[in-house]
Amino acid sequence: MGVVSPPGTSPGRKPAHVQLDYAMKLILVSTPYFFVEEHPIITALFDEGLDFLHLRKPDSEPIYCERLLSLLPKKTYKRIVVHDHYYLKNEYSLWGIHLARKNEIPLNYKGHVTCSCRTIDELKNLKPKCDYVIFNPANDSEPSQQPLFGPETIARYAAEKTIDKRVMAMGNIDLDDIEGIGDAGFGGAVLFGSIWNRFDVHSTQDFKELIGHFRKIRKAAG
Repeated sequence: MGVVSPPGTSPGRKPAHVQLDYAMKLILVSTPYFFVEEHPIITALFDEGLDFLHLRKPDSEPIYCERLLSLLPKKTYKRIVVHDHYYLKNEYSLWGIHLARKNEIPLNYKGHVTCSCRTIDELKNLKPKCDYVIFNPANDSEPSQQPLFGPETIARYAAEKTIDKRVMAMGNIDLDDIEGIGDAGFGGAVLFGSIWNRFDVHSTQDFKELIGHFRKIRKAAG
């Protein structure tokens, strides 16, 4: 697939920023693997108020992503963002595509774009070019690692509008973090381990605990 320069620089493309309201957004990143109960869990989470699903299946075959999408209700497609196999965006009328830190927008792409960053400089550069930015200054692969920015630093960047409603916080976020994320000025929270760690694909088919925990997070987010 042809690519051009970084997001927002392709000829004739103007960022079509989504108009996010002031309710905190809850975004879920999929597991990197496929499993049998995946589509009913995702469907249930949307029913419980999930705002966006980021479909991230690195190194996957496109046909398996197509199969997963085909099993989801069509009404959910407008709330799904793909990290891989960008053709799926048009094929299934999905909401948009997500760019990793070094990815580029596909040639002639038109539609919503989200992106990830880990530093304030990246955030300042990418935010004008994307509908929203996932800001993850911590290392998710090390659950014990502390965030790189303390509350005072976050407050300063919020005061200068570097952090605002189009910046979504990520980094081992769970129920106890939701209120602080909203108070800090972020537009939403990106969930991963706090949800998926409540379901063991090898030993259970019951995902009531997972849904129950998400329901608590949704209530806390408002």
